[in-house]
Amino acid sequence: MTKQNLKFYLKDKLSENEIKLVPTSFDVVGDILIFSEFPKELVKKEKLIGSTILEIYPHIKAVLKKTRKYSGKFRTAKLKIIAGEKRKETIHKENNIFIKLDVEKVYFSARMSNERKRIAELTKPNESVLVMFSGAAPYPLVIAKNSKCKEAYGIEINPAGHRYALENVRINKLENIIKLFQGDVNKIVPKINKKFSRILMPLPKSGEKYMKLALKYAKKNGIIHFYDFLHENEFENVDNKIKNACIIMKRKYKILRVVKCGQYAPGFFRICADFRVY
Repeated sequence: MTKQNLKFYLKDKLSENEIKLVPTSFDVVGDILIFSEFPKELVKKEKLIGSTILEIYPHIKAVLKKTRKYSGKFRTAKLKIIAGEKRKETIHKENNIFIKLDVEKVYFSARMSNERKRIAELTKPNESVLVMFSGAAPYPLVIAKNSKCKEAYGIEINPAGHRYALENVRINKLENIIKLFQGDVNKIVPKINKKFSRILMPLPKSGEKYMKLALKYAKKNGIIHFYDFLHENEFENVDNKIKNACIIMKRKYKILRVVKCGQYAPGFFRICADFRVY
């Protein structure tokens, strides 16, 4: 589905000015479509737009719009159903796994599917992997299913996310590989008290606060995947964040690559810095 297709099917139902205002940003999670932004000028036409989507795309069962952006301790959004079934729970399929979640209660980005696949492809046999801020466990699931890792640990502070993660491990029959913990990573990781060959930090807005923790529990020659939001002219800043933490923790490092994982505003990208620690 593309914005051009949607506007084409609405051209006989909306005025020319209204067509120009039709939202161009949306995500599809399972059988739910979510508009990131919905102009107030089209509020009276939202049911019409939603119903049109349901008519032309039978795999979509509910259409939602964000009424509050991702925020709060659990980075969740507020969503309103504008058409279709009265539910916010769905099962999303990607990279050979199923992810069950409530799109309002748990943070999840379908757009990160290729990034999760990339990490799984980098994971070597018998690695011990730690995923901080693991949500409904998309990263542990994709890595465990698509690599020969020894084990994948996931830590999530959101109780709803943790509950869905436990269910998803059962659904995908990965109980023998994935180990899940609910709570603050600052408290849980020291209790686990083991070193990992690969650590993921998919918390782009404040992940650097946990860099020292990751460095402490990364094995020698281990890989850390650090995520951040940066302007394309500021990518060198990610090196400073890594360097400062490594100096404090007395660890040497080498950045292997900096990957763009998606654009969220003009010139601004979600990036992942893959670096090795010694």
